[in-house]
Amino acid sequence: MIISTGYACLILLTGFVTLVVARVPVAFALGIATIPLVVFDIRLTPFLIMDRMFNSYNSFILLAVPFFLLAANLMNGGKITDKLIEFARVLTGWLPGGLGHVNVAVSMLFAGISGSSTADAAGCGKILIPAMTRQGFDPRFSVAITACSSVMGVIIPPSILMIVWGGVMSISVGALFLAGAIPGLMIAAALMATVYGYAKVYDYPTAGTPTLTEFWSALKGAGLALLTPVFVIGGIVGGVVTPTESAIIAAFYSFFLGFVVYRTITLRDTVGILYETGRFASISLFAIGTASVFGWMLAFYNVPRLMVGVMTGLEFGQFGTALVIAGFFLLFGLFIDAIPAIIILGTVLYPVASAADIHPVVFAIIGIVSLAFGLVTPPYGLCLLISASIAELNVVKVLRDVVIILVPMLVILLLIILFPEIVLWLPRTLMPGFK
Repeated sequence: MIISTGYACLILLTGFVTLVVARVPVAFALGIATIPLVVFDIRLTPFLIMDRMFNSYNSFILLAVPFFLLAANLMNGGKITDKLIEFARVLTGWLPGGLGHVNVAVSMLFAGISGSSTADAAGCGKILIPAMTRQGFDPRFSVAITACSSVMGVIIPPSILMIVWGGVMSISVGALFLAGAIPGLMIAAALMATVYGYAKVYDYPTAGTPTLTEFWSALKGAGLALLTPVFVIGGIVGGVVTPTESAIIAAFYSFFLGFVVYRTITLRDTVGILYETGRFASISLFAIGTASVFGWMLAFYNVPRLMVGVMTGLEFGQFGTALVIAGFFLLFGLFIDAIPAIIILGTVLYPVASAADIHPVVFAIIGIVSLAFGLVTPPYGLCLLISASIAELNVVKVLRDVVIILVPMLVILLLIILFPEIVLWLPRTLMPGFK
């Protein structure tokens, strides 16, 4: 039989939600939810579904995902993160709430290298959460600021989410990287302002005023690591390398620093790092395949066209449509990982954004920033779970501080929606021909 759009949506969404509630991993839930339609709709066959999955993997740009994860794991495994933390300390540690500012600053620096928020939360959190607690910071605040600052990992370039978005939507990854820079810095400023407010209310200490010698020593220690974003972003924007090639350069450069320059990585360590990278990359890439099938089925049953018709009929206008889009991404981010959400929701809402004259790059940044917040909001909240587990705290105890810290970050998202030039100015300035 031929299944209608309404029934297809009902089957897909009911099946997916039921499986997620039953604690089936999201990547498997997305694939299993499509099976009833394959069985009952005579237009679909298992071979067609397998072909869609293969096409989603047959993408050169997706090779960047495991290599950026490898670069992040090599940075953490090679203790290069420690050098970034020391550099962040001499830059911002003298402010009230010193280690809180260091937490934000090192997340910003690490984001410019790794492209992964979870690697940021794990690598920086293991060092800074215990250190902040020893200095008298409330453990709940330490966990909350670590988790919230780690979201910059997917907003400040390079970003794994931007690479996936660029590959799925056929948008310039270089433009996305540049577009995310100013919003990322604005979020960093909002976080540091929040830390300053906490420090004044709770009398949190500084981390000491650095001497010129300490500053020079920290700069020398972190200087080589800080060249990574120059190679990665400069190479992509300048058209010298592709995103995948830049990810390979970042991984080999991280290995060179850890194995040759700092000598903090051994061959035995490398085996463990490669294993962990392969494990996490396989989870992400498998989710890309099943999410692509799920998203393709939504498109097959004309769900995007239906949504465009509904949104156009409601006449929200550009601002209203952007708010609704952000709301959808924020909602999805509560329950599923950002990569499947991009493939499913991004492809469905892209025609809606186009119909409302929202620039594709602005649409991308709204989606990525909104999904990034899902990394610190339960029930998914992977960065929050990682940070809370480091401090051995129940996530529920941390939620109040997370909400307080998220409010100014949400204001930044609203500013991006209100003033799209925040996103578009840098690509238009540095990329000739960008419109």
